[in-house]
Amino acid sequence: MIKHILRFLLLLIIVVGVGIWWLMQPQQARFSTAELSGRVPILSSPRPQSIPSVTIAEAIGWSANAAPTPAPGMAVTRFATGLDHPRMIHVLANGDVLVAESNSPTRPVDGMMDRIEQRVMARAGAGVPSANRITLLRDADGDGVAEVRTPFITGLNSPYGMASIGNTLYVANTDGVVAFTMTPGATSVATPGRRVAELAANLPNRHWARSLVAGPDGMLYAGVGANSNIAENSIASERGRAMVIQINPANGVRRIMAVGLRNPQGLSINPATGTLWASVNERDALGADMVPDYLTRVEFGDFYGWPWYYWGGFVDDRVEEADAEDRRQYVRRPDYALGAHVAPLGMSFATSDALGAPWTNGAFVALHGSWNRSPPSGYKVVFVAFGENGRPRDALPVDVLSGFLNSEGQAMGRPADARQARDGALLVADDVGNIIWRVARRAAQAQPATR
Repeated sequence: MIKHILRFLLLLIIVVGVGIWWLMQPQQARFSTAELSGRVPILSSPRPQSIPSVTIAEAIGWSANAAPTPAPGMAVTRFATGLDHPRMIHVLANGDVLVAESNSPTRPVDGMMDRIEQRVMARAGAGVPSANRITLLRDADGDGVAEVRTPFITGLNSPYGMASIGNTLYVANTDGVVAFTMTPGATSVATPGRRVAELAANLPNRHWARSLVAGPDGMLYAGVGANSNIAENSIASERGRAMVIQINPANGVRRIMAVGLRNPQGLSINPATGTLWASVNERDALGADMVPDYLTRVEFGDFYGWPWYYWGGFVDDRVEEADAEDRRQYVRRPDYALGAHVAPLGMSFATSDALGAPWTNGAFVALHGSWNRSPPSGYKVVFVAFGENGRPRDALPVDVLSGFLNSEGQAMGRPADARQARDGALLVADDVGNIIWRVARRAAQAQPATR
């Protein structure tokens, strides 16, 4: 009798194990990233997954002389190395470069999604403790390499976005915005920070990173990601999340600007129009081709649909509508698709023509890379060209910096942010390589003398 029970239990374990293994096999994409990008992407039928595929590229870092691949006519060099999980970049008026060295705060593991996330993060190179630091980089001699690297602000709480107004630096910790008074030219902040506003950081605090930008109206705008994939832990746990918030830096008064953005990781002001734009990570577990992450203009009163709807009103059947109310007509469609599961993080608009055409009117977007798609998507920096109307052109994203994956599918690096330095070179934060890459126009080659 005992033998029969043991045999049955062993068979049950094998069957369950095989079932879980089969469910977690990479789901092959049916469409290319190009087909899932642009102003009018392909939106295929959802292929829901009860257990998300895990196909993250293993992080291995760069060898001594290796580097990603720049666009034709461009060259890439190492601006700073040996950093500790660099994420967002902020360039000060004097040309100094601030880098948030940060990672997710320590939290308890609760449920299958948390366990999957831990496994993914460890393999992706993001399992390290947060340095909780803003570091200053300075290239005083203009040779394209930061010869000064010093802690600028320490003791923070998973810092991410940064914005400056005059001599005040605002830092978005995972739980709130803090203001610091800067002394021009100083290599560190001497005075304690002032708490400006709280931001939701309730556990499990998934999507912990808080984007931040200063608007031309003198206000701050903060992006707060959802606490889940599709509010599976209840809508109540999403209070104050999946939205962009306007903050008055003088008194901390907050106002909700837009909602239904699952994870607005990058915020930037289009200098040509003064409008606010965001790069947004959409939902998971609807298949390898769904739903496209996106770049979009953000205005007061916008509702982007999360968690009930996506891409302008398509219904996510996994989520029950609140009070059985159909609100599809109110859902705003994003401006531009970046591809499914590409994981856009930092984004910024071109601020200089130093890189030349075609990099003078549009947005640089760091695509951190997929963890649940086969073949993988993202793992590069792209440029989205804009027209004279202040909107994306009807064209596909153009690679600025690629080659972060090797031939074995391993991640030598993962781009986390991209923005132009004061001299116009593009600085790219690589949180796996722990490097800030510098992309600039290739020097013209001397022509041979002719007779």
